[in-house]
Amino acid sequence: MRTMTFEFKTAGTVLFGSRSSERLHDLASQHGSRVFVVTGSKPERYQPVLDPLSTGGLQTERFAVPGEPSTSVVTAGLDAARSHRAEVVVALGGGSVIDTGKIIAALMTNEGELYDYLEVVGGGQPVVSDPVPFIALPTTSGTGSEATRNAVISVPEHKVKVSVRSPLMLPRYAVVDPDLTHTCPPTITASSGLDAITQLLEAFVSRKRNPFTDAVCREGLPRAGRSIRTVYRNPSDVSAREDMALAALFSGVALANAGLGAVHGFAGPLGGLIGAPHGELCAALLGPVTETNRDTLRNSSENEAGEIVTRYDEAARLLLGDSSAGAQQLIDWIYETVSDLRIVSLGRLGLSREAVPEAVAKAQKASSMKGNPVELREEQLTWILQRAM
Repeated sequence: MRTMTFEFKTAGTVLFGSRSSERLHDLASQHGSRVFVVTGSKPERYQPVLDPLSTGGLQTERFAVPGEPSTSVVTAGLDAARSHRAEVVVALGGGSVIDTGKIIAALMTNEGELYDYLEVVGGGQPVVSDPVPFIALPTTSGTGSEATRNAVISVPEHKVKVSVRSPLMLPRYAVVDPDLTHTCPPTITASSGLDAITQLLEAFVSRKRNPFTDAVCREGLPRAGRSIRTVYRNPSDVSAREDMALAALFSGVALANAGLGAVHGFAGPLGGLIGAPHGELCAALLGPVTETNRDTLRNSSENEAGEIVTRYDEAARLLLGDSSAGAQQLIDWIYETVSDLRIVSLGRLGLSREAVPEAVAKAQKASSMKGNPVELREEQLTWILQRAM
């Protein structure tokens, strides 16, 4: 039995519910009049949310993030925020937008440039000063970035994705308004929703799990299980959108405090190697990783192996809403859901057979692998990629 020691951190204030985004002006104006707004490539979708900032007397500057953030995009955003002399940073968008906003808010108050803070390929310098107040408003239900303490960024010249991370980077406010997700396209709804499920499941079986993260996973998994196919087929379903928004928030809280596992251990390196969207990578990998973990644990002599298999059984009951379900039904459900939601394979996302050894080698060094409930050998990691192709 493990000795119970843990710490728990999350966003300073979480505001959840329909129309909660209407409070954005009031929240921002408490901290200054110069607001830097980070959005996705189509900010016009959310004009009713953003317009009250400027009409209410705040000086706003907008910066659009066209896709997953790269070093050049973040550097351009940081330069723009510094020129604006931003006192508050607002990020309205998916995980890429929120991650970009987090880094900009942090580097506004910390000396140096982006590369000084990047892990692996940069200086890995710690964030020591409180960022300018940062407000996150997710428009997808997936990454949970509104409740995490890190931001992921691609470094194209090194073909990797790396993080800047610090507890200080947790948003001052996480404003989770399910109404903002109603215009999310079905493909992104599917991949981001499966990313949230991945994060809940990986945190639930993580070596770093704790009673707080167990609680949010046990609440999040049933919501996601009953609603992910509904929002894919009927994007305007209010109850299902609320379920998925809450599940995504819980997944961010869980991963920030319990870590992740082999799915994310692969997804980071693969994102750098082939440039595929993070959510699609996680969705394609979830079935093979869960299957391999379950099989390896069943044959393991480690003291906790049986407990983790039992956790997979419990996750099946939570996700499927079936009191008789076990780990095999969980695995079957994942593969069926990935098929129903038309998630593409790693091969179609750009992974070649020749690149598999490099992907495996990079995944073995990934920090998320430390949370995986069992250590996976090179041949097992190779099988996972081949099965996902």
